[in-house]
Amino acid sequence: MGDGDEMTIVDGGLATELEAAGLDLQEDPLWSARVLQTNPQAIKNVHARYLCSGADVITTATYQATVAGFVKYLSLKPEEAALLLQSGVQLAKEAVDEFLSESRSSERGKPLIAGSMGPYGAFLHDGSEYSGNYVEWMTKEELKAWHRPQMQYLVTAGVDLIAMETIPSQKEGEALVELLREFPNAKAWLSFSVKDEQCISHGEKFDDTLKFAIKSDQLVAVGLNCCPPDIVSPLLNTSNKNRGPERGWIVYPNSGERWNPNTRWENRPVNNQLAKFALEWKELGAKWIGGCCRTTPADIAELRETLM
Repeated sequence: MGDGDEMTIVDGGLATELEAAGLDLQEDPLWSARVLQTNPQAIKNVHARYLCSGADVITTATYQATVAGFVKYLSLKPEEAALLLQSGVQLAKEAVDEFLSESRSSERGKPLIAGSMGPYGAFLHDGSEYSGNYVEWMTKEELKAWHRPQMQYLVTAGVDLIAMETIPSQKEGEALVELLREFPNAKAWLSFSVKDEQCISHGEKFDDTLKFAIKSDQLVAVGLNCCPPDIVSPLLNTSNKNRGPERGWIVYPNSGERWNPNTRWENRPVNNQLAKFALEWKELGAKWIGGCCRTTPADIAELRETLM
């Protein structure tokens, strides 16, 4: 997985494509995770489009899928909530199986399924996944306890790796890496949200946050996601010495717009930004590259064409 000089293309925005298909996710505390219950075929369709566009990895629709969230907002029993969460993995598996049965290309390996885990702030639905301010009043053990059921259900459902993504603070990143040890056969990537060319969202230096991460042999990559593409290279550049030679960066920025909890997405995206910067990121050691919010299958197709 992502070894040597091999590039791995990660998919792009899931919610973006669901909204393009006519689903209204705005103001929803479950975001795209609600669609696991209301329209699972729509999720499978998005996975299929990314696979056809050249994605080597598809991420499950479980970023905001938690047992507590499903119990609270869908009035499910805990065991029903667990099954709904795991259905996100099953949909991805079905999409991969159907793609492989229809694909005539022998040069691509079997796509990987990454089980998406968002930060605790995603459950709070108040934009704090971009600040991480909740870690001021939560211990590392409390964070591990929160994330444990989701990680357990994703691993049990048979994901190829865990996508621990948009993590805003070093404390939550450390909690997730420690939790991962409880599942010794599991692999993962750890990806932070960042606020500028030096710091992750909670304020720690990106460079410093890597020092604990590189000690884990379960992490296939470390990096950042859901940030403007133009701040990626400076972050990678200043932190390359702490990445560790045995693992590559994972980079999947958004389209260049910024998220504001009050006004939603701000700024118009600049077309083709992923492909524009991708070769630069590759030179800096990125081995896993994709897109986040507001990126599309067309962006991923162009990314693959640029890098492969």
